Parts: sequence; C-alpha cells; structure tokens
Amino acid sequence: MSILKVSVRQVKAARAMLDWSQAELAERSGVSEPTIKRLEASDGELGGRTDTAQRIVGTLESAGVLFLDGPYSGDGGPGVRLRSVDRA
Repeated sequence: MSILKVSVRQVKAARAMLDWSQAELAERSGVSEPTIKRLEASDGELGGRTDTAQRIVGTLESAGVLFLDGPYSGDGGPGVRLRSVDRA
C-alpha cells in the first residue's frame, strides 16, 4: 500500500467507482461504519488514526483503486481511477 496522502473526497470517489456503500467499505476494511461516516463527514486529508486510514486506503487499493497525486493525475491534482484489467 502506498503512503501517499489521501483526501476524504478521493475515498468517496473511490467508493463511488466501486459502487460500494459506507457499510460495504466498513465490512471489507474492518473499520466500523460509524467511523467511516465520521471520517467522510469532514473535508480535506483523510483523518483519524493512522492504522484506520491505512486499512481504508489498503482495502480500496486491493479492490483496484489507484489514488493519484501530483504529476500522475494528469493536471497535477489529486484523483482516483481503477486499475486496468488485462483481458488477454
């Protein structure tokens, strides 16, 4: 898992791309749904305990989400996209 700074908006966008509810992210990550709701109610960088943020980000990355920042995001801003799937 990357150690890049991830924003709340990126987490919300990642969930939307995967069509996951807060409850599904909670179940898959092992983070309680109230914690997911509290974290997503804020703006800016994903807060909370470091291990909680790592579990959320790691779960989304394992599902195929790429968190983008800097020159890798096209225009230099943060973003998300799904990993390409090789369909050979």
